[in-house]
Amino acid sequence: MVMEKRQGREVLGLFFVLMIFSCIRIGEAQSKSFLINCGTDSSVTVDGRKWVGDLVPNNNLTLSSTGVAVNTSTLSGDSIVGPLYKSARIVTDGLNYTFKMVPGNYIVRLHFCPFPFENYNINESSFSVVANGLKLLSQLSVPGEISHKNMYLQNSGGNGSFFLVKEYILGINLDELLIELIPNKGSFGFINAIDIVPVADKLFPDSISKVGGNDVNFNLSGRGIETMHRLNVGGPEIKPNQDSDLWRTWEVDSSYMITANAGSEIRNSSNITYSSLNDSSVAPLFVYETARTMSNTEVLEKRFNMSWKFEVDPDFDYLVRLHFCELVYDKANQRIFRIYINNRTAANNFDIFVQAGGMNRAYHQDYFDAVSSKIDTLWIQLGPDTAAGASGTDALLNGLEIFKLSRNGNLAYVERYDSAGSSGSRSKNWILWVGIAAGIASVAILLVIFILVFYICKNRREKSSDAKNNSPGWRPFFLPRAFVNGTNNAKGTGFQNTNGSLASSRVGKRFTLAEIRAATNNFDDSLVIGVGGFGKVYKGVIEDGSLAAIKRANPQSEQGLAEFETEIEMLSKLRHRHLVSLIGFCEEQNEMILVYEYMANGTLRSHLFGSNLLPLTWKQRLDVCIAAARGLHYLHTGAERGIIHRDVKTTNILLDENFVAKMSDFGLSKTGPAMDHTHVSTAVKGSFGYLDPEYFMRQQLTEKSDVYSFGVVLFEVVCARAVINPTLPKDEINLAEWAMKRQRQRSLETIIDPHLQGGYCPESLEKYGEIAEKCLDDEGKNRPMMGEVLWHLEYVLQLHEAWMQNNNGQCSFSSSQALGEVEAKDAKEVATLDEEKNSSNLKMEVEE
Repeated sequence: MVMEKRQGREVLGLFFVLMIFSCIRIGEAQSKSFLINCGTDSSVTVDGRKWVGDLVPNNNLTLSSTGVAVNTSTLSGDSIVGPLYKSARIVTDGLNYTFKMVPGNYIVRLHFCPFPFENYNINESSFSVVANGLKLLSQLSVPGEISHKNMYLQNSGGNGSFFLVKEYILGINLDELLIELIPNKGSFGFINAIDIVPVADKLFPDSISKVGGNDVNFNLSGRGIETMHRLNVGGPEIKPNQDSDLWRTWEVDSSYMITANAGSEIRNSSNITYSSLNDSSVAPLFVYETARTMSNTEVLEKRFNMSWKFEVDPDFDYLVRLHFCELVYDKANQRIFRIYINNRTAANNFDIFVQAGGMNRAYHQDYFDAVSSKIDTLWIQLGPDTAAGASGTDALLNGLEIFKLSRNGNLAYVERYDSAGSSGSRSKNWILWVGIAAGIASVAILLVIFILVFYICKNRREKSSDAKNNSPGWRPFFLPRAFVNGTNNAKGTGFQNTNGSLASSRVGKRFTLAEIRAATNNFDDSLVIGVGGFGKVYKGVIEDGSLAAIKRANPQSEQGLAEFETEIEMLSKLRHRHLVSLIGFCEEQNEMILVYEYMANGTLRSHLFGSNLLPLTWKQRLDVCIAAARGLHYLHTGAERGIIHRDVKTTNILLDENFVAKMSDFGLSKTGPAMDHTHVSTAVKGSFGYLDPEYFMRQQLTEKSDVYSFGVVLFEVVCARAVINPTLPKDEINLAEWAMKRQRQRSLETIIDPHLQGGYCPESLEKYGEIAEKCLDDEGKNRPMMGEVLWHLEYVLQLHEAWMQNNNGQCSFSSSQALGEVEAKDAKEVATLDEEKNSSNLKMEVEE
């Protein structure tokens, strides 16, 4: 009996040992990571982690086929990649990676590094990736993604070779993970490495705060997730080996900010702890040791808060995770602010101290938002909530993550990019229609050529009689019915548009050539007040006795019918006090003539250099820049799709008798892109020295192209010299490059117009230089909108006026007071703009 009890205890003990061992084994299996080096049977160690070759036996991995293995010895050309990317596996017929694993949640990273190899042109690779039936990537072109600057674009060792890492969080319900590489027809795919790391079961909760709504259960555990952006706000980059549990990369946030200096970086070396024990895997403590707070805490308007802008894929749901840690205040109600996501309020009365449970406590908050099919950006904004009665009107953020959520088993955004960064996916139907359109276009071109030949022969017969009666010129082949069929009384009756209805905007009078000759004393050269690309501009007196600027086309000019029509079309539909008004036009007897309001003080450039005119004061220059910015802002926002000026320069900014500035010369202007496009593809036109380099290289025109040109104008205004002067030393020839160099050195005051010395507020010049610098950013996406430029210039003017009011040359009131006046003035400007928009016909016809 004793023996039986002893045996029973032994069996029971053995059972418990086996149970414990089993739990340990399960725990080991759950914690197992897969680090796969594709295309090789050898291993490599990177940052202390061993990456095993995908052909190494007994690694819980099987391949359906081997494809083409590529390693350093078979690479053509020089291999300048990091140790992890010296091998790859190329797939032409499809390939499956099957991993044996324990069910749970995992981070899956796919590594791609393009390289040349024999007959495989990596620039032409296109393939899809599927994981356990969830589509991760579709029609992926790795070089295209890299040129489009997707997240996780990194440099492999700083040697000029780049690689792409796509990160996903997947819930694996089976005992295996199947990753399929599927090349598109006629193409191939490749992969360099696969990284699989287990994560905590509750890294993402099922219940999330919906922006603009209540908490909703979205069953995140049943959805695939892709990491789109991950930022360490206010701090340095956090590398994977500093996030030891999950090996994540945390980028620097400054490049995503609309205005980088809107937030000041702060640090705290105090011991930081997690507000919840379950948060240890959410983010490393490094994230919470740095933060960004508002630079100016007196700004109450939400558009002037700390703002970050991100590119995302349209038509998906997104989880936004914000990381907070109160590093300054040791009690509640000291820092209360609002959180905005895509310009909607996500949270009011947000107090980090209360939410986290104290100071130096790491805390995170998740929000859910859906992005429509017409939007490819996501905005995050933080700003003070003065209604809450906090003693400090400030905001703080330590970290930020944006995750894309799958829809109907899909995480892939179909519209990918080719190696040039342009859209690469097109349906077969689209290609078919392109072919049909090309055929129709060919027939149309032949027909047009035939008509042109016919008219040329006819015109030759009539040429002698025309020459007797007309000045040198040419007759346009056609004018839109809006001009030809309209009545032409002196009161400016509306013109019939191409749809047969009267436009509500009125061009003005259609002048006869006799009236124009009378107004200009038969085009007397003594009345010439300017010469441009279109032709000479005359000072004239029209029949009602008022002065006018009369622009007569030169037959030898590079600008002709298209610019003539564009100028009339644009100015007939837009009205603004900072746009030169079009009085009328003449297209009689081979002439193309435009009649504008007269601007008594000529061009802005003539008041800066090259003439004997009195130099403008600093205040006058700021007033001129503000007025020009208002005109451009109206162009960009006044029409349904906006209008891009395309030739912003100081000779196209005119001054009236009161030195009020107005934008002129709209012959090169373009209607902005449609809602589903980011730019207008067009031939490069503009003026050398003012031309946006991004537009020049890509032939992709955006509103930010005008912003760049205006940035050059800002430097030209303060330096009072030509934008291109080949007589100067090499590094000073180009004003934009020279001024930017000095501005980055914070020594702009050393090169400004000597006439300004002692007549400006140093702080106003400093802020002026900062906004000009932002306008000239190499990348359009980092430049401010024209409305932001306008606001900053008004702020600069307020600083200067405050300085002028003080006899000691010190600012007589604070920057916050200046900001308050700017806001009031800006609100009035917005109201006026809305009134002008409502009183004009702003429906611009689609321009393709």
